[in-house]
Amino acid sequence: MKSKDAEIIALMQDSRTLDKGIRVMMDAYQSRLYWHIRRIVVDGDLAQDTLQETFIKAYQNFHQFKNDSQLYTWLYRIATNEALQQINKLKKMQKTDEDPSYYMQNIIADNTEDDAEEIQILLQKAILSLPEKQKLVFTMRYYDDLPYEEISKIVDMSVGTLKTNYHYAKQKIEEYVKENYER
Repeated sequence: MKSKDAEIIALMQDSRTLDKGIRVMMDAYQSRLYWHIRRIVVDGDLAQDTLQETFIKAYQNFHQFKNDSQLYTWLYRIATNEALQQINKLKKMQKTDEDPSYYMQNIIADNTEDDAEEIQILLQKAILSLPEKQKLVFTMRYYDDLPYEEISKIVDMSVGTLKTNYHYAKQKIEEYVKENYER
């Protein structure tokens, strides 16, 4: 991926090939970023909008990319910030006393046919019940399989703090699934 990143960076740094560079960058990272955002905001349409905002910000601010981290780390950071802003907007728009995670859980909750699907739904509900930092760290580590060092650069937290957040998130998820799994 590093050679692809080098190509993207070269295209983006030249004003004559900037548009091609953004297209190549979108092709290379669209799917990974979409699923990263989707795990944070849950709603597919909102994730798609957030992904578009991510690429717009990347395009507008590419001059700020210092090449001191990998390109995907920089993009993940933008995507993460955009997703968190969307969640904050949702929380502000929430007009009831209802917990926002309750609303999000209802999006996921469908009638299940088998145990595997039920466990997946319980896993998603458990993740949604986590505090924001734990949810973010857990999804980046569990689903995206990012090393703690990369997550540290993306969310601007120490590796030790990330490991602690991941450990607590994992414990809470296990407890949630055990308490709510009905056989």
